[in-house]
Amino acid sequence: MTTALIPLEQMQTMANAVAKSGLFGAKTPEQALTIMMLAQAEGRHPMSAAKDYDIINGKPSKKAEAMLRDFLAAGGKVEWHKLTDEGAEATFSHPQGGSVKIGWDKARMLQAKISNAEMYSKYPRAMYRSRCVSEGVRTVFPSATGGMYVPDEIKAFEKAKDVTDAEVLEEELKVTPEQIEAIHVALSKHGVPIADLLAKAELTDLREMRSEDAPKAIKWIASVKKAAA
Repeated sequence: MTTALIPLEQMQTMANAVAKSGLFGAKTPEQALTIMMLAQAEGRHPMSAAKDYDIINGKPSKKAEAMLRDFLAAGGKVEWHKLTDEGAEATFSHPQGGSVKIGWDKARMLQAKISNAEMYSKYPRAMYRSRCVSEGVRTVFPSATGGMYVPDEIKAFEKAKDVTDAEVLEEELKVTPEQIEAIHVALSKHGVPIADLLAKAELTDLREMRSEDAPKAIKWIASVKKAAA
């Protein structure tokens, strides 16, 4: 630990250099400076940020090793019950937060729908250990996490958000019941068989149609009537 404060101007110069080097995932001087300021706020030299933090998708994360180090330094204790390629399990305890047993294995990884499953296949023990540390430390002494998650968790959150956004978008694109009714009215009005529309749209059911295509379908139905007149 250090109590000597590095002036902002010096940190900005270091941040520019770090951003150019690509250390700990910082793509801009602003990202590098933010991580350096976090390190200094915890009483460390700004350049220690390179070994303690990562920038993942523009968000700061704290490495599991740094979380565990700060947890132990603050009086926390860890008893590992299992640490293998099949899983990790440990009891985390702290005078201020009590104790909790945390375990991670393949079954829990699959249940959580971890996005970077490939890393768990290549380095299972390290990945399970990291998840145990993050959850255990956050549970009994969250100050040691600095309010951040480990890099793997940030990646999982971002992937889950992407999936959720994609699902919402897909839901918005689905044809609505009102649109289906309007299509049926048009079919009836112009005497066009629904089978012809489905064949034209290469669908087996109107419910498969996208919302944006419904007006096009009604326009096509009318055009068929005009062509036959």
